[in-house]
Amino acid sequence: MRKGEQITGTAREKLAREMKEQYEGGRSIRAIAEAYGRSYGFVHRVLTETDVSLRGRGGEHPQRRLGTAAPSGR
Repeated sequence: MRKGEQITGTAREKLAREMKEQYEGGRSIRAIAEAYGRSYGFVHRVLTETDVSLRGRGGEHPQRRLGTAAPSGR
């Protein structure tokens, strides 16, 4: 597959399955895009076409309890 080449039909279905498997295995959209020489938007679109449940941005964040102030660093 050449960079920027339009991918349709069975080739796109195969690519979508591969990308879905990698994403569900924990790989990021950016890492998949880089590995395939595609844009972030292309990979995102392909994943949404396969009904993948996309993860939130930035990974996990610690939960802050309501009513507690953040440490001041003093």
